[in-house]
Amino acid sequence: MVEATLGKHVRTGDLTVILPNGSKLSMGDGTGDPIVVRLTDNAAVLSLLLQPELRTGELFTDSRLLVEKGTVFDFLCLVLGQTYPRPSALSRWVERTRQKLSLWGQRNNPGRSRRNVAHHYDLGDAFYALFLDPDWQYSCAYFEHPGQSLAEAQLAKKRHIAAKMALRPGDRVLEIGCGWGGMALYLAGVAQAGQVVGVTLSDEQLARARSRAAALGLDGKIDFRLQDYRATPETFDRIVSVGMFEHVGLNFYEAFFDTCRERLTDDGVMLLHTIGSSDEPSTTNPWLTRYIFPGGHLPSLSDMTTAIERAGLIITDVEVLRLHYAFTLKAWRDAFMARRDEAVAMFDDRFCRMWEFYLSMAEAAFRHEDIVIFQLQLAKNQHAVPLTRNYIGQAEDALRAREIETGWQ
Repeated sequence: MVEATLGKHVRTGDLTVILPNGSKLSMGDGTGDPIVVRLTDNAAVLSLLLQPELRTGELFTDSRLLVEKGTVFDFLCLVLGQTYPRPSALSRWVERTRQKLSLWGQRNNPGRSRRNVAHHYDLGDAFYALFLDPDWQYSCAYFEHPGQSLAEAQLAKKRHIAAKMALRPGDRVLEIGCGWGGMALYLAGVAQAGQVVGVTLSDEQLARARSRAAALGLDGKIDFRLQDYRATPETFDRIVSVGMFEHVGLNFYEAFFDTCRERLTDDGVMLLHTIGSSDEPSTTNPWLTRYIFPGGHLPSLSDMTTAIERAGLIITDVEVLRLHYAFTLKAWRDAFMARRDEAVAMFDDRFCRMWEFYLSMAEAAFRHEDIVIFQLQLAKNQHAVPLTRNYIGQAEDALRAREIETGWQ
């Protein structure tokens, strides 16, 4: 039963599964580096067969699925890299039903949203310092050329986004989900925004963002708030949101875009940067939403466009970043594993196995599945942005010059 079930999913590569009784199952066509995993008990075998998307991460976290040759990243790449036929009509119906049922877990009202954010982002700055770049960017970097360092690629990401916002000196900007403040600091310190309001639901992020703004003498230009985006009352010339939309929840897409439209001036522009799926709408991995990002959902483009259209916003530009997040996650995973002992001292080995699986699974998904980054530029009218995209490169050049002029790192 085990061989028949797993064998039909692993047709290429070289995978050996050692069962609790010591017997070995060989799968694949023998190509590539050999990977050996061991299942430690019969209950682990059964749960993996019944719910692989949820149980694989649980079993690895609990040391009931052991990778004895290769790494868990290698194992996930082998599994996710298989070629599967397009799902049948019945499979698509089942997936649509699962998606409707998943909405119950995405009841992201303001109180629940704050608890979800705390679950992930309030693990402590010392933990995130183990693997993030010096600017504390916890979202996809923008790699302009091979061999670019993570810090350089994160700076390029901020530059690219600022350029696409078509910022004018003095513009008032709202950042929804400001993290540790790096994007807001860049907009105020380099891009010459006027007043920047950054909202977050994380106490830890808020404290560091405020201290960073004060250290740079930008606290008079940036107002970091512990505030739900739905409670922000002012209007803004520009809105930017990077890596926050994944936490909104499918139930609240229309409320999100309605709020953004209300907060934009008539000639305002918004730039939304989010992880998403280039395939048709589907449910998000259940292990990820249970243990890493409760209440989260990775949208398809069609999930978003319907809500955008109903809000009365115009999509003025769409860019799809494909492998950039895979490169970002590799840098994080390498840094995390190099300092894993420090993370164990902060938490424990089980927590670190969970995070190793998370970083590995995410990178493997960006390399082998239909997971991408969408950057959507939105406006309230067609005249808000230039007619062609030439202005983006021109704005990036101007921002590079400003970085040199201001000594920005």
